Amino acid sequence: MGPDQIRNVVLVGHGGSGKTALAEALAHTAGLTTRLGRIEDGNTITDFEPEEIDRESSVALALAPLEWSGHKINIIDTPGYADFLGEVLAALRAADLALFVVSAVDGVEVQTEAVWRLAEQEGIARAVFVNKLDRERSSHSRTLAQLKETFGTGIAPLQVPIGAEHDLKGVANLVGGEAYLYEGSPQGTKTDVPEEAQGLVDELHTSLVEAVVETDDELLEKYFEGEEPSGEQLIAGMHAGMVDGTAFPVLCGSATQLIGIDRLAEFI
Repeated sequence: MGPDQIRNVVLVGHGGSGKTALAEALAHTAGLTTRLGRIEDGNTITDFEPEEIDRESSVALALAPLEWSGHKINIIDTPGYADFLGEVLAALRAADLALFVVSAVDGVEVQTEAVWRLAEQEGIARAVFVNKLDRERSSHSRTLAQLKETFGTGIAPLQVPIGAEHDLKGVANLVGGEAYLYEGSPQGTKTDVPEEAQGLVDELHTSLVEAVVETDDELLEKYFEGEEPSGEQLIAGMHAGMVDGTAFPVLCGSATQLIGIDRLAEFI
């Protein structure tokens, strides 16, 4: 496997947003583990030190290497509290992508903002995973609004959830217009977007297009002339925007329920 097939991804964000659970979910979905570890049980693959098990939170960075679609993905799980910011900075300097894990219950918190500024200074590409959409009081729309308010118009949703809270069923892609439903398996079943989610897909598709065309003068000019970019152009524009730090794609799901995790791995 050559360097072009290697992805180094650091999971960052406020403590309690679900970074370790997401690392565990990615590892399990990719077949690295045969069972899904739980922080409460002290058996996750990235929180293994006695202090971490006792605190039920990370105190040092940890690596989980996995393979997906012919690529090796090195997932770096990091602590979420300011006391361990040195661990986060070390991980940022080794990564290609900073994936910000944001709780859909608690929204954008102070440590998320602090690490965003660090990632910006390091010039690292950034993306967001809105987690815990299966929890009570979770809200994708509220969290997305907070992300835009805090980090600007470059925030570009790639997915919307299907269902909410305990009725979360899957995710719908804004590029491609397909949905993935999860019924006890980490591999989503591809289907058409349910009617209940179509209105939100159409609404946020416009938001995505506007975020991407802002990164490319030619696309922007055509957009003003009434020509909407194709799916391929959106993907290429998103990639270019991530590289130059002007576009920040947002995915969503639930780490503990394994919803949207295979789509996240495919995105990486």
